[in-house]
Amino acid sequence: MEKYIIIGKLGKTHGVKGWLRLHSNTRPTEAMLNYSPWYIQNDESKWQKLVVNEIRPHGKIFIVNIEGVENPEVAKQYTGKDIATIYSQLPKSKKDEYYWTDLEGMTVVNCENVELGTIDHLMETGANDVMVVIGKKRHLIPFLLKKVVLEVDLENKMIRVDWDEDF
Repeated sequence: MEKYIIIGKLGKTHGVKGWLRLHSNTRPTEAMLNYSPWYIQNDESKWQKLVVNEIRPHGKIFIVNIEGVENPEVAKQYTGKDIATIYSQLPKSKKDEYYWTDLEGMTVVNCENVELGTIDHLMETGANDVMVVIGKKRHLIPFLLKKVVLEVDLENKMIRVDWDEDF
């Protein structure tokens, strides 16, 4: 079964010809344009291929025209829909680089072998990414390799951190 990864979202309509704003989750923003095909979920929550006619820059953002969408009324049906790609299309990550999707669900253990919980999600703060770890309590742990994050074991789905359980 294919694993789908959210790479962006369709935003509000743009103009009278059914274009939509494009919000990217990728860094850099335009990296989203390198993935094809894109998928969105239909009303039954099944992924279906999204056929894109054209994408173009518009100031600091991109706008997109989707096949069969020729006016704002139809375009509104797509507003807010997540855009995904198939995980296997992502480039292999480099040493000490990780996709958030690979980290989510991993068990987090500190230096004293105390299990702090599992990674629910990650968030950007500007300074660094932060792991939101849910266990007996909620921990917000900066994802700083070799400083806070001491080991990432993808095979065993475990991350070792230098973090006090009372933080």
